[in-house]
Formats: sequence, structure tokens, C-alpha cells
Amino acid sequence: MNGYLKESNFMMVEEGFTTRDLLENLLVELCQASDQQAFFVADLGDIVKKHLRFLKALPRVKPYFPVRCNGSEGVIRLLAELGTGFACANKAELLRVQSLGVPADRIFYSSPCKQVAHIRHAASHGVQLMTFDNEVELSKVARNHPRARMLLGVAADSSPSAHPMAFGTSLKSCRQLLETAKEQAVEVVGVSFHLGSRGLEPQAFAGAVAAAQLAFEMGTELGHQMHLLDIGGGFPGTEDSRARFEEVTATINSALELYFPEGCGVEIIATPGRFYVASAFTLAASITAREEAPAEQPGSDGRWDGGTGLTWCPGGAGWTPSSMKGLFPPQGSSHSLSPLQRPCPELPFHSSSLWGPPGQAEDRIADGLELPELQVGDWLIFEGMGAYSTASALPGGGPQPQVTYAMSRLAWKTLQLFQGKPPQTEEERESICTPLSCGWEMAETLCVPPVFTPASII
Repeated sequence: MNGYLKESNFMMVEEGFTTRDLLENLLVELCQASDQQAFFVADLGDIVKKHLRFLKALPRVKPYFPVRCNGSEGVIRLLAELGTGFACANKAELLRVQSLGVPADRIFYSSPCKQVAHIRHAASHGVQLMTFDNEVELSKVARNHPRARMLLGVAADSSPSAHPMAFGTSLKSCRQLLETAKEQAVEVVGVSFHLGSRGLEPQAFAGAVAAAQLAFEMGTELGHQMHLLDIGGGFPGTEDSRARFEEVTATINSALELYFPEGCGVEIIATPGRFYVASAFTLAASITAREEAPAEQPGSDGRWDGGTGLTWCPGGAGWTPSSMKGLFPPQGSSHSLSPLQRPCPELPFHSSSLWGPPGQAEDRIADGLELPELQVGDWLIFEGMGAYSTASALPGGGPQPQVTYAMSRLAWKTLQLFQGKPPQTEEERESICTPLSCGWEMAETLCVPPVFTPASII
């Protein structure tokens, strides 16, 4: 073991003990203490399982986890133990990763727009790998970090409909930027692109890799030692997208073999975020207030009691306090509703809404949820909350929900055995088929619209 993650950093759970059991135990403790603070439960074994899947599906690709996706200490410690790199977007993320002892050669300063002070910080702490896509950024690095190793960001979509602020330069601008880098004595070592959700389309990915290969040729002609390709992120992260992940990775492998065949001397990296952590985190939040409003008045004013939880509003509007702002994905995310304790079937359901803080219309979570009648003190359980939901400082000054980390003993043994390496023998592969996570025993699924809804009600 590398020493980043120790048994004292998480709860060890035995076989048969599930995430459901852990949640119920924690809720009992909180209720006894009259504590209604929202909290996360993080199944670290789920992340171990995802890492091994990634290595198996993309054996040539080294993952660099984007810290902005989930910068919680337990996640960073585990991924450091697994041997991943880290993609940091600013000085705060660089400090967070390096404070745990991650060496500079495993850190990628991935932001295409960097503050000068942050560039100098990276230079003074040995972080060399960076990216750029314009002459202004190139000049900043040339003046403040002479030892930087730069990746040229190439736009993955050069169509007129592409967002004007999207990362990456056009292919026709690559030569000029590479020439400027040569003139300013900036070392360019490769190319970077990021498709995001567009990476799910085979044609888009093949086109991006082809464009990267052309940029490589330009750089080589100009005397740059081109040997590193960053293919970005955009990998699906939930179990219901497992088949989609296999399809995406098959496309990636085919494109890499065509344009950057094995043995060509090019190292491949990627920045998978959501894939690693989305399904590992579960959020529990309590009802601290409720407001009933006529269906024809969905915008009816309500009152918030200042607690850390949710307001439920049948037929009308509700909100989360500012301490919960930013924890939820955009409206339209697809989640199912399955209670840990199924409501009595004879109880009526109500059309309900969840909103953000008062006056913050953009923080609306969902409308038209068919939920049973909820009372103050009830808890809602939201699954799949590991990606972009654990910012170190949430807007509004509210407290960050506490994270309880758990790992099955099998996952811990697997981590010790493989240390981030994919299984080689048939016996090893068979052992990986055993569930590594605590598991989540879902009750019978209720029929709800395909919008963001709580996964369980207690």
C-alpha cells in the first residue's frame, strides 16, 4: 500500500452489510441527537470497482481524476492509493491534492484559462503538465513557468453551432500556435481535447482523434517532442449506462488503434470524473418545512425555517436552503423513487415540487413529482450524488454535508492485492466479479415521471 488511504479513513463493513443498513444506523443516531443536517454516505468500494472496470476497458489509457468533480478527502485518498493522476483546475485544487502527498508528476493543471498567481504556484511546486488553446495563455506560461510541458487544446467540434467559449482552438489555428510556442521556447508535448457528452457519439470521437493526429504531425514537423494525448472525459457513470460505457470504450480503442497504434510512442491519458464517483455517493436530507399551495398557484410564497434540509410542497413550490444549493443535478436527470420503507399503498400521492432558495428560480430541482404526504422530520434519500455535488464551499455560506465513507472488506483486500492493476489470471478476474461495494438493496420501484426524484423515503 502507498499509505494515502488507511483503515482509519473509512468504516469497514462486513459481508451482508449494505448501504441501506449504514444509512439507517446513521439516521437513528441523528434523530436521537435531534440533528437534521444533511449528509452523504460514500461507498468507496464502488469506486474501486469502477477503477478496475476502466483499466480493463481502456488498458492503454491512464486516468487523471478531475478534482472539481468531487474533491472530498476520502475520494482523493482512495484514487491516490489506486495510482490515478489528478486534473486540477486551480490553485485550491492543487493544494488539496498535494497536501495529501500526491507527487507533482501525477498532477495535470488542466484549466485552459489560468491565473498568473496559480501558474507561479504550479511552477514553484513542480507541477509541469498544463494545457493552452490561445496565444495569451501561451504567453502567460512562457513568462511565469519556463519548465511547463504544454498540451495544445484542440476543439472537438468545429461546427458553427459550437459554443463560442468552448475549450480548444480550431485545427487551422494549430500551426500558428505551435510556431508561437517554438518562438517563445515553450515545450509542447502533445494534444488535448474534451468531448463531454458528445463523446458518446462514435463519429464525434473518431473525428476528434483524427484531428489530434493532424495536430501531432504539425507539432512534430516544427520540432516539438509530441508524445502525450489527452482524450478528456464524458464517460457515463451509472450502472444503468453500463452497456453504453462498453460501447464508448470500444469506439475509443478502435480510434486509438487507427490513429495512434500501440507502439507509436504516444502515451494516452483521460479525465473521467462522473464515471468514477457518480454512483458511489448517496445523499440524505430531511424535511424541515412544508407548504401546501393550490395547484393553480405553483409560485405561492412559503416560509423557510432555516434548517438544513428540504421543504416539501404538494401541489405547489418548495425549496432547499442555501446550504443545500448546488447539491442537485439539473432538472431532467433520470432517477427512480424506491422507498426504504414503502409508504402504505392506500395513502394518496400528491403532485409535488422541490425548489432552490427563495428567489433563486434556477435552483428548482423538479416539478410534478408524485410523492406521498411527507412530514417535517421525514428523510429523503437521493442516489447517484457523487459528481459535482460536494464542493468545498457551497454558495450561501451554509455548511457542507458531512461524508461518511464506507468500504467492504472484500474491496479493501482487492485494493491491497491489485494496487490499481487490472486482474491478469482467470482466478483474479473471477474474484472481481464478486460485488466490491456495500450494495444497495432497493425496494419495489414506484412509478414516477422521468425527472430528478429522491430514491427513497424514510
